[in-house]
Order: sequence, then structure tokens, then C-alpha cells
Amino acid sequence: MLNLLEDLITYVVNKVLEERQDELKLLNRDVKMLENVKPPFYRVSYDEAIEILQSKGLKIKWGGDDIGGADEERVLTMQFDKPILLHHFPEQVKAFYHRNDPSRPETTLSVDVLAPEGYGGEIVGGGGERIYDYEELLSKIKRFGLRPEDYDWYLDLRRYGSVPHAGFGLGVDRLVMWVCGLDHIRDAVPFPRDVRRVKHEMNSDGSKWFGY
Repeated sequence: MLNLLEDLITYVVNKVLEERQDELKLLNRDVKMLENVKPPFYRVSYDEAIEILQSKGLKIKWGGDDIGGADEERVLTMQFDKPILLHHFPEQVKAFYHRNDPSRPETTLSVDVLAPEGYGGEIVGGGGERIYDYEELLSKIKRFGLRPEDYDWYLDLRRYGSVPHAGFGLGVDRLVMWVCGLDHIRDAVPFPRDVRRVKHEMNSDGSKWFGY
């Protein structure tokens, strides 16, 4: 899956560089960093990331904190010149369905992808191998203090047969923000929701449109 992520992001960036130079110039985007996007990306473990952040003066501790705040991500990504595959988060900072690493059970087979240049917010989140064994999944649901009956439908996917699998969520808006060198995520969203745009209005045909 890590290889797939590298190839996917590289493909997108290369297509933009090949076909959208005019738009990049209009946005005053410095393309030097984009031209550097090619596999392999930097593969940085959670352990290594914590050490980097602590060396930069951030007060963050292993297992007690997710590396998800804008400050942490900005400091971390400023150390690299292409995307980072941040992997092996501790069990307690990831959702229950992430599979634990059999060789180091306190960590998970998980990954986020962070863009370089100090952009906050992962461009890929929730990546990782999912628990595919029924008993293992049931045990972890209980260990997380959740009620198995609330996840009957999810457990059924394992109860009646499953296969080893992994997945991830690509943040298209965050990817666009980074590739285009935009200052704010709202500039990458067609209809951003903010304090000035918090209400739906109804068209005459019953359809909704974003109002004020």
C-alpha cells in the first residue's frame, strides 16, 4: 500500500506538471518542490517523528499524542523536500480497526502521508492494514471500551469471511491546496463552509444550494 500511495501521488503531480503549467504560473506556484516528487518518498516512523519534534523543542510524548496538530506537522514537514509516509502509529492514537504489527503489538500497521513545505494536515489519512480476523477484531473492540453489539454489522464482515486488506483516505482538497501552493484549505474547496457560509437555502425545485 505504501508503494501504491507513492505511485498515486506521483502520478497526480506529474500530470499537473505536464498539463497545467499555465495554471501553476497564474498561481505563482514554485514548481521546484513538485518536480522533486518521485518515489521513494521519505518513510518516517512515528518513533523517528517524535524524536525530530522533541529535538525542535516541541513538547510531545510517545503514545500520548497523535502527530495531527498543525504545529507538529508544519515543523516535521519543513525538514523534508518531498512527501513523508509517516507510519507505525501507537495503538492508542489510531482507530480500533487498524491491525497491530505482530512484531511490535503496541504499534499499528498504519500510515499518513504529509506534504512537504510546512503544509498542515495530512493529504492521506487513516491509511493502514485493517484487522481481518474476527476474534482479533472483537478483542480490540472490547479493549477500546466499545460495545460489540454496536458493531455487529462490521463484525459480520469478518464473521462470514474476509481477506487481508488495507485502505486509506485521500484528502483531495488538501492535495489540491499543496500542489497549487494555496494559503488556505478553503481556497481549494468549491463551496467552503465557514462563519459566513453556514446555512442551506432551498431552490424552487427543492434542491439545496450553499447559502450564507
